[in-house]
Amino acid sequence: MPSKQRMRLANEKASKNVEKRGNVQKGGKVADEKSPVGPWLLGLFIFVVCGSAIFQIIQSIRMQ
Repeated sequence: MPSKQRMRLANEKASKNVEKRGNVQKGGKVADEKSPVGPWLLGLFIFVVCGSAIFQIIQSIRMQ
């Protein structure tokens, strides 16, 4: 059985939604538009992947 404090917090949260009258979000969490990966890390990843692909192409040309 939930404790009285948890029930009170849930009731307070629900009462805030009642005051919004139809403008309540359909999820409990706020959706962030931020990317989970920073731009520097993304750039480094692309550099490593493209660099290794170019290196592999050059190496395969030399072997032939």
